[in-house]
Amino acid sequence: MYELTTEQDDRIDWGKTAEDYAKYRPGPPPSFYQRLLALGIGLPEQQVLDLATGTGVIARQFAEQGCRVMASDIATDQVAMAKALAQNQGLNIAFQTASAEDTQAPNQALDVVTANQCFLYFDTQSVVENLIRWLKPTGSLVISHFSWLPDVDPIARASEELILQHNPNWQGAGYHGATRPSYPGLSPSMHYCGYFYYDEAIAFNRQSWMGRVRASRGIGATLNSEQVAAFDAEHEALLRQIAEPEFTITHRIDAHILRPGTVTTG
Repeated sequence: MYELTTEQDDRIDWGKTAEDYAKYRPGPPPSFYQRLLALGIGLPEQQVLDLATGTGVIARQFAEQGCRVMASDIATDQVAMAKALAQNQGLNIAFQTASAEDTQAPNQALDVVTANQCFLYFDTQSVVENLIRWLKPTGSLVISHFSWLPDVDPIARASEELILQHNPNWQGAGYHGATRPSYPGLSPSMHYCGYFYYDEAIAFNRQSWMGRVRASRGIGATLNSEQVAAFDAEHEALLRQIAEPEFTITHRIDAHILRPGTVTTG
């Protein structure tokens, strides 16, 4: 989701929700990677770095496509889970535990850097300086989002209302689907070369949707275990009232694609 930062964010710990994150929080659907491939991103042998990789959903998909992949995340538990999942899939990914600002990568060597659902947490100036060093002149930065739409989907809306009852400080509610072909703070060092967005219905059942919501900033990464359990019990009761055993939640997927340098005209 597009989530605004607040003082509450200082207490976010994604490591607390690593298990749910790995099991229940899906990455973007196959259609996302197909669109990127059509733009020359994610091709075999490309050198890719996935920032704030979480449990490695983006990194593992690119490795499956034959890319040479590096990935970093600030949360130790998330990186451990990502490593285990990659090993189980027989994938060779170079993981490091580091913030985006402190991630290490070779200069002028990367074809692609990805940042899914995370760029707003970064120190933009520091990360842009890294990108200029890391990316080849023809390399691409992909900033992407994969967000449910509460205005479209009544189940998502009801779940958000319950999250706010348990965590009134959560700032991620009410995403209206607004998206724009620009991203603040990146020019003039980076310039746009591509942009897309679209909606897709993502399949869930009650258990997987409960897990997906637990693996969010509003619940699992912020509340303590007793608070999470109390929310989960109410959420399960709510879903039994309003949702079939299996259902879909409409999500909006978008991607901003940029390259180093400025655009020259004339």
